[in-house]
Amino acid sequence: MPADAHPLETQPARRPPRAALIDRCFRMLSLLLALMGPLILLVLGYSLFHAALPSIREFGGHFLTTKTWDPVHNIYGILPAIFGTVVTSALALLIAVPISLGTAIFLAELAPRWLSEPLSFLVELLAAVPSIIYGLWGIFVLIPLLRTFELWLQAQPWLQDRDGNSFSLFSGPPLGIGMLAAGVVLAIMILPYITSISREVIKTVPMAQREAAYALGATRWEVIRGPILRYVRSGILGAIILGLGRALGETMAVTMVIGNVPVISASLFSQGYTMPSLLANEYLEATEKLHVSSLVEVALVLVIITIIVNGTARLLIWSVARNDSQGAQQ
Repeated sequence: MPADAHPLETQPARRPPRAALIDRCFRMLSLLLALMGPLILLVLGYSLFHAALPSIREFGGHFLTTKTWDPVHNIYGILPAIFGTVVTSALALLIAVPISLGTAIFLAELAPRWLSEPLSFLVELLAAVPSIIYGLWGIFVLIPLLRTFELWLQAQPWLQDRDGNSFSLFSGPPLGIGMLAAGVVLAIMILPYITSISREVIKTVPMAQREAAYALGATRWEVIRGPILRYVRSGILGAIILGLGRALGETMAVTMVIGNVPVISASLFSQGYTMPSLLANEYLEATEKLHVSSLVEVALVLVIITIIVNGTARLLIWSVARNDSQGAQQ
């Protein structure tokens, strides 16, 4: 050992060539597996775009703005399906978000541990129920209840205009089947996703932030409304957008309760169509090349919308995680 060398300083141990080779092979294999997801997505997008080219060339942008879907005369437009998808998803969020946030706040902040854990498990169990079960429940339980509810609404004088007709939002025959039924079913289906993610992001709030608010004399409601919800608002918004992505892509349950009529109506009682239900109903019966290509273009539009929605949600959740890590370092 040299005279000026520190006694604790040692040369780094040389790794055997075999271990270095195994590490390189493992790194390359991991990289290959990580690239499989984006590669599959690119292949899927290219395949859909290639199959949808005849429809894209034939209709162009009018495919998104035309109200007519007529396979007999080869006229295809998905504006009613886009309208139905947006309305049912928005209605599902309107119903599910308050319930989900209230449940998440209770589970994360108010419930004792002996109740929080089993209740969280039961809420998350809703996500494991197959969509066909929700569809059957909608047909045999929800639709008769909604039919009675719609009759009651139309009988209320405060919903009548001067001519005795119901307002446009609640007009039409009270069949039970329609946009309202689809929105309620979707709300139940996305509730566990929003609740679970919101509960987890609420738990990421540092305990010191809660204690500081209590030390300043804040009540529990003020602590939840201020330091907690403001701290995790981006994560909660990400959870809501993830729920929206789930609602946009739901097929079977919505197909069973929405009525599957390509119309645009302001009434929640009217029947409608969504893009997934359009694909489920017509793809097996499509024989003409342009018909098949139009259905594939519907799938392409749905994939693009879903990617945008889920990408936005991931960015928001990443933003919350980044803020948490910066707060922990400080």
